[in-house]
Amino acid sequence: MSEPNPYADGEYKWGPGQGPGQGGAPGTPAYGYPQDVPPGYGYPPAAPAYQPTLAEGVRVPPPQQFPPVPGGPAPLLALGDITVVGDRIITPAGEMPLKGAVWNAMDMSRTEEKIPTVGIVLAIVFAVVCLLGLLFLLMKEKQTTGFVQVTVTSGGRHHVTMIPATGPDTVHWVMGQLNYARSLSI
Repeated sequence: MSEPNPYADGEYKWGPGQGPGQGGAPGTPAYGYPQDVPPGYGYPPAAPAYQPTLAEGVRVPPPQQFPPVPGGPAPLLALGDITVVGDRIITPAGEMPLKGAVWNAMDMSRTEEKIPTVGIVLAIVFAVVCLLGLLFLLMKEKQTTGFVQVTVTSGGRHHVTMIPATGPDTVHWVMGQLNYARSLSI
């Protein structure tokens, strides 16, 4: 790729090989380098002084700054990726104040009850031998699928987490934790 094009007639030149030291005019930038670089090129623009979701000119109070806690106190509560430590709520979306937080939960799980395959096979085998084999159809198996959605809103921020439902009692456990979090938020 660094060799010159043997089919070029000498007039038309483009692409690599025209910068300084590559066959181009001295003092001209090489191919692919920016020509007029504005100051701060390559850095993201400065963050606006207001939140972009609000109308310009609306004053927004500065976010409450929490002191860094090295090691810090033990978490009071953990629901999915939401953790309550001291007087703050820590989520992947950022920290929120605990006081005045609004907690919600939605049960999106379901528990199904079905006859297992073993029960059907045993009922067929023993139905031929004696009619007592039909009692195997009374075997039931419960399976819970889905998740419980937990939502927290505080300090102008909102975070949602999903907790997998491993059994029918998962909803009761999450609601107990949520009620504890609500009592801490008062």
